[in-house]
Amino acid sequence: MSTMRAVLIKGDEGPIENLYIGEAEKPVPKEDQVLVKVVAFGLNRMDLLQREGKYPPPPGASTILGVEFSGRVDYLGPGVTKWSTGDEVLGLSGGGAYAEYIVAHQDLLIRKPPHLSWEEAAGIPENFITAHQAVILYGELKKDDNVLVHAGASGVGIAAIQMARSLGARSVTATASTKEKLDFLLSIPNGATEVANYKTEDFSKTVKNATGGKGVDVVVDFVGRTHWEKNIESLAIDGRMIILAMLSGSVVPAVDLGPILRKHLKIQGSTLRSRSLEYQSNLINSAPFQEVVSKITGRNGDGPVRIYIHKVYPWTEIQKAHKEMSENKNILFAEGRSFAGFRRCTRYLYSRDLQCP
Repeated sequence: MSTMRAVLIKGDEGPIENLYIGEAEKPVPKEDQVLVKVVAFGLNRMDLLQREGKYPPPPGASTILGVEFSGRVDYLGPGVTKWSTGDEVLGLSGGGAYAEYIVAHQDLLIRKPPHLSWEEAAGIPENFITAHQAVILYGELKKDDNVLVHAGASGVGIAAIQMARSLGARSVTATASTKEKLDFLLSIPNGATEVANYKTEDFSKTVKNATGGKGVDVVVDFVGRTHWEKNIESLAIDGRMIILAMLSGSVVPAVDLGPILRKHLKIQGSTLRSRSLEYQSNLINSAPFQEVVSKITGRNGDGPVRIYIHKVYPWTEIQKAHKEMSENKNILFAEGRSFAGFRRCTRYLYSRDLQCP
């Protein structure tokens, strides 16, 4: 049995201190699967929940943490026709990215744009596919629509804001919890046009002021219970709300169905990780999403949609990365992202091109 190094969890679940780098079985690609040597991967809020035993991976997925990555194709399984050994890719998986190698279905890989770094590429899959799903697929965004994005300083939030602006949204109101995050959202190209601190402000009033009392056409929500009433108040006639998470809880004690009926509202819940292979593949390979990918540049690029990296960690500091995310210290995630890299012989991701002895 061939082995690889991976981030593992003592006892299979537990606190941050239970994370360690150990030996795991190296995966073998099956029909239509590709073995990828991981260069960088993204940290997500779901990783923290899975580590704590609160978010099990989908059936059949690796129990190793991590759902998005970038790397080089190392080996092709039977039936693979889309990729060749050595291809530089980024991809989505139900689990397994916190490792030196990962297997992924050939349809869930995207060719890495040459102008993006490995870290930037690793930040695309979960962030931008989720945002695309919310804003375009279910939000049905049209030119001159008004949009409200919660968790605006998260990875998905920043992607959703930029997508909406680049597609011609009239206004994009974003919520976050600190002035630093709100200032950042206003400062970036194609960033928010309006912001509200949900801890100290009534964001529904901010929305009404921004839209001349009309309300927003699309709400992207990660929060759930505490935001429900103000979300309904914020929505315009024929508005669409997409619920991606329930960070404040899933139970709303009392719901008035009247506004939903009177305003002809559409409320859509959605996840990505638990979706079928067919659904994920169709989403990734759709012309609208491929167009989005073609527009993404790094922070210092000139594209209408950019990816912003909070920090790159050496893979030996995975505990520190989890701690920073759990304390919401980073500006890019309340739901968010950080990055780490795996190489057998180098300590730091920035040294990834050094040759192994």
